[in-house]
Amino acid sequence: MDEQTHRPGPDGTDDVACALCGTRSGSETAPPTWLCSVENGSRRYYCDECARTHIRAIEGRLDSAWW
Repeated sequence: MDEQTHRPGPDGTDDVACALCGTRSGSETAPPTWLCSVENGSRRYYCDECARTHIRAIEGRLDSAWW
């Protein structure tokens, strides 16, 4: 498969972090309220607050560099 391997964070933790604000999930999986987006072949996770703030851009399929 073309899916990238999950790698530990820079501080050695293995939890998921928001791609915008850096909030950590506290576990290896993202909470069910977080969004997952695939951009340029890699997965990006967005926390509840960042997802709510940028929902129109996300639904419009704009690249995250634009928001």
